[in-house]
Amino acid sequence: MKMNNGTMAPNPGQIYAILKQYWGYTSFLDLQEETISSILEGRDSLTMLPTGGGKSLCFQLPALIKEGMAVVISPLISLMKDQVAGLEDMGIAACCLNSSMPAAAWRSVVERIRRAGLKLLYISPERLQNESTIDLLRSVPLSFFVIDEAHCISHWGHDFRGDYRNLRIIKETFKSVSVHAFTATATRVVQRDILDQLKLDDPRTRIGRVDRPNLIYRVMPRRQILKQITDVLEKHKDEPGIIYCLRRRDVDSVSASLNELGFKNAPYHAGLSDETRHANQDAFLREEVDIIVATVAFGMGIDRSNIRFVIHAAMPKSLEHYQQETGRAGRDGLPASCYMFYGGGDYRIWSFFAEQSSERAVMMDKLRTVYNFCAQPQCRHKMLVDYFGQEYEKRTCDACDYCLNELDMIEEPLIVAQKILSCVVKVKQERYGFGAAYVVDVLKGKMTDKIESMRHQHLSVFGIMSGESTVFIRYMIEQLVGQGFLRREGEFSTLAVTDPGREVLSGEAVPALARPLVAAKKKAVSRRRDERREMEWAGVDQELFRRLRAKRAELARQKGVPAYIIFSDNSLKDMAAKEPVTAEAFAAIYGVGESKLGSYAGIFIEVIKQYHEYVREYFKNVPGGHDIHVRQAGEA
Repeated sequence: MKMNNGTMAPNPGQIYAILKQYWGYTSFLDLQEETISSILEGRDSLTMLPTGGGKSLCFQLPALIKEGMAVVISPLISLMKDQVAGLEDMGIAACCLNSSMPAAAWRSVVERIRRAGLKLLYISPERLQNESTIDLLRSVPLSFFVIDEAHCISHWGHDFRGDYRNLRIIKETFKSVSVHAFTATATRVVQRDILDQLKLDDPRTRIGRVDRPNLIYRVMPRRQILKQITDVLEKHKDEPGIIYCLRRRDVDSVSASLNELGFKNAPYHAGLSDETRHANQDAFLREEVDIIVATVAFGMGIDRSNIRFVIHAAMPKSLEHYQQETGRAGRDGLPASCYMFYGGGDYRIWSFFAEQSSERAVMMDKLRTVYNFCAQPQCRHKMLVDYFGQEYEKRTCDACDYCLNELDMIEEPLIVAQKILSCVVKVKQERYGFGAAYVVDVLKGKMTDKIESMRHQHLSVFGIMSGESTVFIRYMIEQLVGQGFLRREGEFSTLAVTDPGREVLSGEAVPALARPLVAAKKKAVSRRRDERREMEWAGVDQELFRRLRAKRAELARQKGVPAYIIFSDNSLKDMAAKEPVTAEAFAAIYGVGESKLGSYAGIFIEVIKQYHEYVREYFKNVPGGHDIHVRQAGEA
């Protein structure tokens, strides 16, 4: 129903009918319905939903209800193409205009726009600086504008894009058309900057919970990184995942080593040719390869929903980046694991880049925060939620190394910290200090030429931690640096005690310190992971799921689209649990709308029927197999 101002009054019955018809869902996720209502009412808005929270549906659905064409500003061509492919697969009229299109395809899209043949048009922010694009959009009725990945507007966030800063032109040029900004990661400062830069008119702001409770965070010091990575891969056999490295040469080295060890993967970084990079990304999205080794150049717009793990082989430069990068795991809502292996060298590399930036102070503050996240043993979920300005209401998350009791906490952290801090104070000279390696040697009582020349073997702290391993002491130092009780100074990263560190020396403050993870703890962690996996797959025929997944990958290759566009893992698991063999039963599967029912029901039902025949034949040849099969079928 139209309101007096030409906007739409939300009709819940119509909204739910369209949700089922196109997306195959019967209910909304948190804040989706409220956001859809704001768009239908024609009121400007800012919405922040966590990755996997379904923000695309929030603007795609109302575009089907409102008159005119919705314009979506998207930062990446690959992201546009995948979004459009997914919409077309659902039977929704959508296109994109981008610089990679041949002239004939461009003209075809323009013609469809002029004939009012589209409900959604995806374009880049740069395209809006073009007068011909403005004239084209002025010539047709528009329903609303969407600014996707709106955090790209702000200098204070991450992934800053200069052309996003000019998007205020929308409110200046299309005064009667509402504008809706969406993001998954924005602190309160970034949220205010988005609103200011876009010049939104009395906007409605909806901020969802940033927490991703299905993600399990584990943070560990980096030692033998290749072994640490392969240990994770062994635990996630046949599961898709992303491995992030800091530098291009790290990507090349890790990728080549893993392939030699039998872990099939593809590399991705800006140093590769466009052809290779796109081919590797497409192979990952179409499930031809399950592991991608990449720099952070890989990720934005990667909608493969079934990524089960993300590994950071080095510390990212901010918690916004960490939230964004780990957010690529578990977009289907199922449990996924996030591992980070960090070291002091990461801090020094990011510090170097910060020094070259005009926003040095901001970057260094973000860097110290993420380093503290790595080095301070406490609930990882709570730390992330706190950073984004929200309150964490649970007493324990049961989804991080700290809350799962995987960390072996030091019983007397004050004594350990005071020994280390005292050593740093005592060895520090008037004009220079010493790095962590030297401090460790003094604490262990190791007589070196340097220690002898400095006469530090006579200090009271010499050998005071002789019973501890070098690994243990270095880990304690990293935690004290990360928590702000020590700092690294100068070109040689010498250690110095901070003001908070002096409070530890006087007993006024106590750090939280954890021991390096030992073998017994690792076994317990692995056991818990196996238990979680059993719960996740309860009631699902895993062999049937594998066959359905293979069929999905085959269809994705034939159509030239990412596999998740065909069906999500949630849909395949529902099929493998319910085993529908009629169109009516298939229509009740999660994520099956009218278009997918018509396109895919017969194909996947045939896979299920063939599997049933395989099972019958198998049990025929097993002694007593018929009775076992009948009993199992009855229990199902």
